[in-house]
Amino acid sequence: MVEEVATKIKPDSENNEACVRPKIAITVGEIAGIGPELALRCAADPNIHCRCEPILVGPIDVMRRIAEELPREIFGDIDLPQFVDKHARDWIHVGGIHRDAVHPGKFSRETGQASYDAVVRAMDAAIAGQVDAIVTGPIQKEAWHAAGIAFPGHTELLAAHTGTDDFRMMLSAPGISCALVTIHIPLADVASTISIKAIVRTIHLAAEALRHRASGDVRVTVCGLNPHAGENGLFSHGEERDIIEPAIEAAAAEGIRIIGPVPPDTAFTPAMRAKTDVYVCMYHDQGLIPLKAIAFDDGVNVTLGLPIIRTSVDHGTALDIAWKGIASHSSMIAAINMAIDMSQRKHSNHG
Repeated sequence: MVEEVATKIKPDSENNEACVRPKIAITVGEIAGIGPELALRCAADPNIHCRCEPILVGPIDVMRRIAEELPREIFGDIDLPQFVDKHARDWIHVGGIHRDAVHPGKFSRETGQASYDAVVRAMDAAIAGQVDAIVTGPIQKEAWHAAGIAFPGHTELLAAHTGTDDFRMMLSAPGISCALVTIHIPLADVASTISIKAIVRTIHLAAEALRHRASGDVRVTVCGLNPHAGENGLFSHGEERDIIEPAIEAAAAEGIRIIGPVPPDTAFTPAMRAKTDVYVCMYHDQGLIPLKAIAFDDGVNVTLGLPIIRTSVDHGTALDIAWKGIASHSSMIAAINMAIDMSQRKHSNHG
């Protein structure tokens, strides 16, 4: 079983602190969506289990039901209901929803509250040092709204709960990473929201986050806001000239290896990606459209600037295929692996 595989792979862990498995809290997200099945598949994956101690956070009774309904063939030799019964005592039960009150593909106020409560509980565990990092499953924002939760998404909740004023979202996958200056705001508000200070801060956070992956100095590419990066003012109201260029100059003066503002329509070509470790994008879709087009199944959402480590899948709840066992869990696998790597680097730096 999973424990036997883990024991074989890490025979020296008892004598080597570097091999100690970090504790990773995994919130299962919207329980009427694909999040629970992805979390279960990852927790039962021997390759994940031998690298970390996965602690699922959510309504455990509902998780048992989902484990019973999923096609058994996707788990190989692992009896998933038996696996849940064996490990549920080590997981965190959050959300008082009866197992028969939830139906695949049908979110509600109650499911929204449960997913919100799971994130808050996981954050509290991370702040208290009970877990090393959290990985969040996909939420249904409409369910949060129905539950009266004011936060538009994970990122804003994480920042508020940890008292973080200066935070950024970064999406990362092999070959492409995008850090966002603005996040969940209307496109019409972006031009008036970006500032020299905000862009410089994003550059710093992005460069620091990718330092482990770059072979030398982190190569940062900054996108313009407007078509053709403003075309020297012809297609802009001076955003590139007055805001983006001064931010780039300030970062370059600090020794950061940086170029831009690059026209967004050519920024993500193969040639540009080959000489870029991380992009700084002015708004949500400017970064997420190319990243999801290039690496949808492998994208990881990382919240930069928090006092705790948080990664997440880069996809939604996929209500139409929930509890069928056909959703890919590669993004959650990538998110867990990144959380493990970040935890290990944090402990190494503090050591």
